[in-house]
Order: sequence, then structure tokens, then C-alpha cells
Amino acid sequence: MPSYIVKCKSSASDEEIQAVKDQAVQNGGTITHEYNLIKGFAVTLPDVSTLSFDGHPHVEHVELDGEVKTQ
Repeated sequence: MPSYIVKCKSSASDEEIQAVKDQAVQNGGTITHEYNLIKGFAVTLPDVSTLSFDGHPHVEHVELDGEVKTQ
């Protein structure tokens, strides 16, 4: 199951971030990690099309999670 990183806007409150996480879980997602350095979390989803954050007022962006490598 693919994993996605959901980055919330820096202006989002803790309650607003929780609402975004709740929406992800209600759409079949599983929160796998909550970040401390950014306002965001990682979520696995069976199908990303079931979850749309387009235009969500508290989400800055969503990206596919992947391994970061240095050269």
C-alpha cells in the first residue's frame, strides 16, 4: 500500500491538523508517522483517489513518500 506525506500549512492549529488526520482515516488511511519538524504526517492509503486534499484549507501539499538518498 503506498504511503503519502501530508504537509499542513504552518498556520494550521493542532485541532485543524487533527481534522485532516481524521479525514484520512475515515477514507481508509492509516497514520504511520507524525512529524515534529513540520506540521504533517505520513499515511498509507489503499487508493489515493479515495482521499482528496485539493483545495483543503489546512493542507499545503501531499506527496508520495519515498526513500531519500544522498549522492
